[in-house]
Amino acid sequence: MSHTPHELPEEFPEHAEKMIALKQSDSHFAKIYADYHEINEQVHRAEDNIEPTDQFHEEDMRKQRALLKDEIYRILSA
Repeated sequence: MSHTPHELPEEFPEHAEKMIALKQSDSHFAKIYADYHEINEQVHRAEDNIEPTDQFHEEDMRKQRALLKDEIYRILSA
């Protein structure tokens, strides 16, 4: 399988260690981290036509990914 872009450690390399710690100590962070990973994988598979979808669903998935990423960044920056 090809490399999946937009993985969180690559998006926020300065917070890589903090993400590891938060995944273990904060259940809310662990859930949104897992949700982000899942939706990011779905977007990647749609973009690469591994699991094609219509453009509206793909756009909705991208919006959901952006919302999760914003929430993750807010937590990491606190």
